[in-house]
Amino acid sequence: MSAAAAESTRTITCPHCGTRNRVPAAAASVPKCGHCHEPLPWIADAGDDDFAVVAEQAPVPVLVDLWATWCAPCRMVSPVLERLATDRAGALKLVKVDIDRAPRLAQRFEVQAVPTLMVLRDGRVLARRPGAAPEPALRSWLDEALQSRGTENP
Repeated sequence: MSAAAAESTRTITCPHCGTRNRVPAAAASVPKCGHCHEPLPWIADAGDDDFAVVAEQAPVPVLVDLWATWCAPCRMVSPVLERLATDRAGALKLVKVDIDRAPRLAQRFEVQAVPTLMVLRDGRVLARRPGAAPEPALRSWLDEALQSRGTENP
């Protein structure tokens, strides 16, 4: 694990008991609340140097949000993605990648529109979707992607 990924944490409030927990960007198992032991939403940032550890080596499927700070649709879809990660705590990880800070990832995944959303399992792309969409459409897309065996390659 890279030093940056090992040290990177995000404070997440447990949706079950309200306890604030520090959640690492990368770990071998899903994060659980230190107080009530329920699964926590797993939301992390990644870049060119730590994407492999944070996203591709995750023990659960990963929803990747390739976004940019200047992108208004990205800012609109971000809370929806966080709700999806919260609803699927323990079963899904949300990894946010700012393409302006991670140009190699933007090139690798051939990002032509932001946001671009992908679902990864064991480092393989299961599904990909460019552009923002309403929450019901994103939920449906994510459910289909998680049921897929993954035939798309980056």
